[in-house]
Amino acid sequence: MSSEPELLRPDWSAPDNVRALCSTRLGGVSRAPWDSLNLGDHVGDRLEDVECNRALLARVAGVEASRIAWLNQVHGTDGIEIEASFTGKPKPDADAAYTRTPGMVCAILTADCLPVLLCDCDGTVVGAAHAGWRSLAGGVVENLVKAMDVPPERLMAWLGPAIGPAAFEVGPEVRVAFVADDPDADRAFTASDVRPGHYLADIYLLARQRLTRSGVNVISGGGYCTVQDVPRFFSYRRDGRTGRMASLIWLRA
Repeated sequence: MSSEPELLRPDWSAPDNVRALCSTRLGGVSRAPWDSLNLGDHVGDRLEDVECNRALLARVAGVEASRIAWLNQVHGTDGIEIEASFTGKPKPDADAAYTRTPGMVCAILTADCLPVLLCDCDGTVVGAAHAGWRSLAGGVVENLVKAMDVPPERLMAWLGPAIGPAAFEVGPEVRVAFVADDPDADRAFTASDVRPGHYLADIYLLARQRLTRSGVNVISGGGYCTVQDVPRFFSYRRDGRTGRMASLIWLRA
């Protein structure tokens, strides 16, 4: 028996025709360890439960389930435009999506990685990026901003639930990857007191730096930690075998 999903809504001043949300783990029908609103079909959960959860999410969001553009996320930097002809079979390899077509929904799955949602001030284009550290360092956010093809100062961003700066321990190669591109990224890394040579990384700050360098100055969100908030969020780093949340954004039809 399913329960009503608990959803997060971006705290931003988006145009009235822009709709966006992020699911939590609460609601749905999946059993442990995917309990209960698991939306990932690649994590070992029963596919019939995932489809039920996706249908429930679509109903609560007020969109057609067939218009949610699920991706095969590969921790890369490529994005895809979602048009009315999108079928999703097979799912495209991509870590970002954008659309100008009302009713088509960009979707990103996460369980510690950072979902970044974007829209323009005029409500003509929306986009979403799956920003794990590899994708973020590789330029997935910059690529999405460019693909949306509006002046970046006309864009606003929301940073959804991700692993927080007190929980995101990384090796030195992660710091090197960011600092080599932008020396100011060093501010996002704090030496670990537990493992010598390792760091605690602030993925929210890293994303803000990348967005600001791309010309996006209106940025909200970024106050969550998927690892520490056990009741609300799935976390791959915390649990390993677990479900996925979804961040959705679309233009109202």
